[in-house]
Amino acid sequence: MSSERATIMRHAGTVMVGQVAVMAFSVTDTLVAGRFADTALAALAVASATYITVHISLMGILQALLPVWAELHGARKHAELGRSVRQALYLCAITSALGMWALLCPGPLLNWTQVPLDLQGDVRDYLTVVAFGLPASLLFRMFSTLNQSLGKPKLVTWVQVGALAVKIPLSILLVLGLPGYVPALGLAGCAWATLVVMVLMLAMALWLIKTQAFYKPYRLWAPLERPHHEVLWRFVRLGLPSGLAIGVEVTSFTLMSLFISRLGIVATASHQIASNMAALLYMLPLSLAIASSARVSYWIGAGDIQRARHALRTGLGLILTLGFSVALLLGWQRDAIAALYTQSPEVAALAAGLLLWLTLYHAADAVQVFCVFALRSYGITLVPLLTYTLLLWGFGLAGGYAVAYGTGFETALLSWLVPQSPIAFWQTASVALTITTAVLLPLLWRAAYRFKA
Repeated sequence: MSSERATIMRHAGTVMVGQVAVMAFSVTDTLVAGRFADTALAALAVASATYITVHISLMGILQALLPVWAELHGARKHAELGRSVRQALYLCAITSALGMWALLCPGPLLNWTQVPLDLQGDVRDYLTVVAFGLPASLLFRMFSTLNQSLGKPKLVTWVQVGALAVKIPLSILLVLGLPGYVPALGLAGCAWATLVVMVLMLAMALWLIKTQAFYKPYRLWAPLERPHHEVLWRFVRLGLPSGLAIGVEVTSFTLMSLFISRLGIVATASHQIASNMAALLYMLPLSLAIASSARVSYWIGAGDIQRARHALRTGLGLILTLGFSVALLLGWQRDAIAALYTQSPEVAALAAGLLLWLTLYHAADAVQVFCVFALRSYGITLVPLLTYTLLLWGFGLAGGYAVAYGTGFETALLSWLVPQSPIAFWQTASVALTITTAVLLPLLWRAAYRFKA
């Protein structure tokens, strides 16, 4: 059992390198757009928030299949695992169609959140381009989830790192242009670079599945069977609440960008810096959560509940240690980080204030995401959805809106809140995540120690 920590860390480290590479796509776009113009950075904040809301919510439905495939792997049911992957293609097709429709028709969302009209044109152009890359991105997520469930994420990481090597120069070239050769496309250049990279990643994944001997026992290229309603219904029961929960979590985060856009260019640009850093830091606990849940599900599938519990304890210990260490480092270096993103003193000063609240946000986020992934291993998905809806939407997002745009927060009890500022949203979101952690962690422990194979 002493090797469990090493296994989880090795798996998580590999996943994290790949996830950071993907997050570096967004970091690259933020840095390049910030060099192009503050208005491009503000428009990117809204556009990326909208895309992430759609993409990650749908991705969560497919990511929720990890414990299903990890259990089949633990039980050594290779052929059944291959059939399960092929059945998931039907789910992927449905989610892709829904996602493209949402990205191509963003008008109601942009109008409801009152995104300034001078930003909406660039936002729509960006979303139209990335919509056509969404199916490729979701299919690659299936490939990634399969490899994670098998405890073999290395191939995924190599593809993601290679994609970053293409993304960085391509974004710079298309956004800023090359005088006399390539016109500067501004924010649209970020979208076109993303589309190209998504297609390349899927092509590489398909080539690997076709050529690598590692995948042969699963017969993934066998003819596609008719939809199996029992299997698909299980996917829906597990994936839909998980996807909706992730949707609530993500929208509680990304809708902040849309609401904050009404506070002006400086507020929106500074929030983009903080949200980009939050998303980047999230990759560490996410990677540990993926690795830990894969190990827990593997041992459940193998019928060894004690080793499943040991994997759970090991993963939580790593989350607590690394999550809080990163939060402290962020608070210490917040001014330097803000200055790295922008040349505007006003944007940098406000961003540094947001990054201070991000320390609490990240610490709580690290623990709660571990709880959510581990709870899926025990078939629990509805309670996280309800908790997210009540706390992240209700207290975090709605509370932040009330503080930012309301009055009556001058009392001594509420004097720490900052109205008419994006800081208000980060304050309420941080408290909401802390309460969420206090709800989900005892639930996870109860589930783990009452579970019987």
